[in-house]
Amino acid sequence: MNNPLAKLYSWQISSGQLDGWTSYHLAAGLFIAKVAQWCGSSDLWAVLWVLIIGVLWEIFEVWVEGTHETYGTKKKWAYNTAADIIVEVGAAAWMVW
Repeated sequence: MNNPLAKLYSWQISSGQLDGWTSYHLAAGLFIAKVAQWCGSSDLWAVLWVLIIGVLWEIFEVWVEGTHETYGTKKKWAYNTAADIIVEVGAAAWMVW
């Protein structure tokens, strides 16, 4: 596995950044941004709605699931939380701009 992208992907999996829910976060970011635009939000506010809802969702996850209880360590939880927000906001920004 000398491919740099394969090494990056492997590291993202082992560090907890990518998991089975990453695709749902990506889809939710796109969906929320599109609904916000349909409701009359500007491109910036569509992305900000994704960020706001994403942060609220991550707070809800901590409240319901905990951190190290679900992810094994707080470091994996932090990586996963940051990756979830980056994926959903990045996808929304890419779609609207």
